[in-house]
Amino acid sequence: MSDGTLGLSRRSADGSAKTAAEKAKSLDLANVERHIFLCADADKPKCCDPPVACASWLYLKRRLDELGLANGPAGGCVARSKANCLRICAEGPIAVVYPEGVWYSGMTPEALEEVIQGHLIGGTPVHRYRIPNT
Repeated sequence: MSDGTLGLSRRSADGSAKTAAEKAKSLDLANVERHIFLCADADKPKCCDPPVACASWLYLKRRLDELGLANGPAGGCVARSKANCLRICAEGPIAVVYPEGVWYSGMTPEALEEVIQGHLIGGTPVHRYRIPNT
């Protein structure tokens, strides 16, 4: 199809069908300034215990919402994605922030708060958790 959707749709949680373009618009992806990926759902957890990764993911989601940073209907400018594995299987949870491409280790809720305040809000990478040579 010429609209780029290939005519595919996906059922959302409420059961309504949405195209990828409709979902992207509802998430306000065109206005995302930063995107944080967090390794928090590994099939074979190697970098940290699953409960630690889960707690970090839940914290990240909650804080971005509380601070009005989460992209979507609230108009925030930070996207977040849970990754299965970011391939640095040590000192996790691991995160990476784009567009800068800054990689972080040890992303506990406390560490994530520093990254949220310093990098996602302040624009300055947090060297304390930054993985060298990345």
